Amino acid sequence: MSENVLEVTDSSFDSLILKSDKPVLVDFWATWCAPCRAIAPVVEELAEAYAGKIKVAKMNVDENPATPGKYGVRGIPTLILFKNGQVVDQVVGAVPKNQIKELIDKGL
Repeated sequence: MSENVLEVTDSSFDSLILKSDKPVLVDFWATWCAPCRAIAPVVEELAEAYAGKIKVAKMNVDENPATPGKYGVRGIPTLILFKNGQVVDQVVGAVPKNQIKELIDKGL
């Protein structure tokens, strides 16, 4: 994981995501998920491109089941954009890079 991507857990979610002063894109993923691994480089690339404007975080759904359940994550990868502690929008699946950029731009 790059230095532009945070690793969040159920216990750190509130402080790192919901109380963030910037919009946060959270990638809900798992190690066994091939589509998750497929979009990981795109997520890291966008984290670098938007550094200073948004935060990007990853949450392993197997290790942290409470938060994905709270936000209705049923399939992975799921990317959810949070702003001021609220869900702005989300995409599910290994979507193209431009679709993830559109999601991020909604929060800016």
